Amino acid sequence: MSHYISNTDQDRRAMLDAIGASNIAELFEVVPEEVRFPHVELPPPLSEAELLRELNRLAGRNANTQTHRVFLGAGAYNHFVPTAVDALLRRAEFYTAYTPYQPEISQGTLQAIFEYQTLICALTGMDAANASHYDGATAMAEAAVMALNSTRNKHSIVVAPTVHPQYRMVLRSYLQGLGIKIVGDEDPAASLEDVLAQVDSSTAALIVQTPDFLGQIHDLKPLAERVHAAGGLLIAQVDPVALGLFQTPGAAGADIVTAEGQSLGIPLGFGGPYLGIFACKEQYIRRMPGRLAGATTDLDGQVGYVLTLQTREQHIRREKATSNICTNQGLMMLASTIHMCLLGKHGLRHVARLCYHRAHYAAAEIARLPGYELVTPEPFFKEFAVRAPRPVAEINRALAQRGIIGGYDLKADYPQLGDAMLLCVTEMNTKADIDALVAALKELA
Repeated sequence: MSHYISNTDQDRRAMLDAIGASNIAELFEVVPEEVRFPHVELPPPLSEAELLRELNRLAGRNANTQTHRVFLGAGAYNHFVPTAVDALLRRAEFYTAYTPYQPEISQGTLQAIFEYQTLICALTGMDAANASHYDGATAMAEAAVMALNSTRNKHSIVVAPTVHPQYRMVLRSYLQGLGIKIVGDEDPAASLEDVLAQVDSSTAALIVQTPDFLGQIHDLKPLAERVHAAGGLLIAQVDPVALGLFQTPGAAGADIVTAEGQSLGIPLGFGGPYLGIFACKEQYIRRMPGRLAGATTDLDGQVGYVLTLQTREQHIRREKATSNICTNQGLMMLASTIHMCLLGKHGLRHVARLCYHRAHYAAAEIARLPGYELVTPEPFFKEFAVRAPRPVAEINRALAQRGIIGGYDLKADYPQLGDAMLLCVTEMNTKADIDALVAALKELA
């Protein structure tokens, strides 16, 4: 018997006989022979100590938040994560991404989900929140599906071009088989008024982002009134940190709120894992994907937590299911719950204020530089777009040589802006960091 695989030679022979194959190699004959078993030039084996030294050497070649000043955002943000988040998160009883399949014996996990839902409802001003989605993009796409299921005879989604470009791609991937029209973002320069003009009686939902991809803050109330008048829903994609400072989307009339939760206690990590936040008004709760945990009391009057609502394929008939989402981001949900509890309402507001004021200081200083122009017309939060005197790729290469990670190159997504970059400033960027960026940009003009 293999040390790692429990199948015996007899087991393998029986399986091959069942499918009519004479040996295992026959299973790979569909792979072209020249690439089937390539010879790989590997270096000689290393001891554990040698291997760790080599891995550290390779890791040292990467630019990271410890070695560089970071001004790159565009959906992934360098926020401070208290050490206590990781210390609590790594307790063995919590260390899983999964919702338990025998949930009532996992009271700690269920309580964490319940607390998370409560915090998200308070943060967004909504009635209910699930726990959770893979990331902000999939949460937004699931919100569109929920809006289509919650409205009658609607077959289009209107999405603003200032919604994160990659989120809009995920939206189209999700809806591609449903025969749904997605409009509104054909012209990357279109204003929200242009987008609203496409809302009509066929619109299931209008999707907007605030702060949008360019960092601009929008008043959701008039947008909600317009789409509600047409019989559709308003889906608001938000920055959870900004909600510490500004009006909640629930108070402004949004029906479904989605967000990327990475800013809440989850460090940057090569693109993931992230956390999809999803909340809605109570009247749409039966159409909500994922699951809800609730609190109750047992026969002895003791508080207990239960999975209350799971309208997904594993629990109800497929045609009645809202989604086939099975694995939530339980571990990331717990990280954000710990983070929000540690910061509290006042702490989150303080972080949001630091982001706002430092971003505006940076924007004002850069706008004074010859050759640079601030091109974010609306009020902004922690990100802003700057037109540069040279291609952004050139500037970013030069900034990297100075220990600075520059902004996101907007040319591919918003060509009308020319050589423009999206810069992000958080509470992690000190005044000295910002002044160093400004001085470097001045040299590179």
